[in-house]
Amino acid sequence: MKLELPARLTMQEATAVLGGLQQSIGRASGAAVQLDASALRELDTSAISVLLQCRRHARERSVAFVLESVPPQLAALMALYGVAELFGL
Repeated sequence: MKLELPARLTMQEATAVLGGLQQSIGRASGAAVQLDASALRELDTSAISVLLQCRRHARERSVAFVLESVPPQLAALMALYGVAELFGL
């Protein structure tokens, strides 16, 4: 299943984005979820929280979770918080 992050993922959008992603992950039925982050242009630390919660949600359902096309700003933030390796970065 291929999913995409929006262009903006800040505290204001985090709850809605997380809810939508979790619903989609719940429908994955054991299949892999590929989350494309290429559209993401504006973000804050909420993006990290959303990604970690999605990863946890997928693992609880035995669904492989792959983050793809990570923009440099997100990769730098993930490295700063020490979670990059959880996403294979």
